[in-house]
Amino acid sequence: MILEEYKEIVGSCAAYITMLQMLAGTVICKDIYQKSTSKGVDPMPFVGAIGVCILMLRYALMLDDPAMINVNVFGIVTNTAYMIVYYYFAPNKRNILNLIGKATLFVIFFLVYAQIEHPSNVEFRFGIAVTVLLLFLIASPLVHLGEIIKTKNTDILPFPLIFMGTLVSFSWLLYGFIIDNAFIMFQNAVGLTLSIIQLSLFAIFPSGNSEDRLLSKQRKED
Repeated sequence: MILEEYKEIVGSCAAYITMLQMLAGTVICKDIYQKSTSKGVDPMPFVGAIGVCILMLRYALMLDDPAMINVNVFGIVTNTAYMIVYYYFAPNKRNILNLIGKATLFVIFFLVYAQIEHPSNVEFRFGIAVTVLLLFLIASPLVHLGEIIKTKNTDILPFPLIFMGTLVSFSWLLYGFIIDNAFIMFQNAVGLTLSIIQLSLFAIFPSGNSEDRLLSKQRKED
């Protein structure tokens, strides 16, 4: 492939952009700290990211790919830090512990599977599992689609993570083409599409619209 000579450069760029995306979580944690509560913030992006990074790290070790190994180690560390902040300010810590417990069992199941599966099959089958889980994580903000359409407000969506996720999906899609890995190409092609759909919601329903309409309504009533 004509781009193969740029494999290391594209891989490094993809890894750095992914790390920047992971650092976008600091913006959300800053808001949580300022409000002194994590109420109204979905914990799934943090919990899911930890789980997916652990599984992606296992997959990267199968491929012996340094770029993917480094970025997923970084992702585990940063998202664990974000989850600690989220948990500290969570009004209902029991619910968070239940979510963490379920995610932990889920991850353990797949790690055990990767260990006992036949070496000739594990890369392909584990790759499918990781791809599906990654796409679920990327699409998770769309769970709130009904509420967004109803309120015409995107405040519930984590814009920094979605915006950076778009750049991440594009960069890893290019890397997947270079190394000719079907799983990386597929998961990032779909991920890029999902990210663009979520970004379009911010254009259709700008953040703060509901507050503006409420103020406008109050002025008319006055």
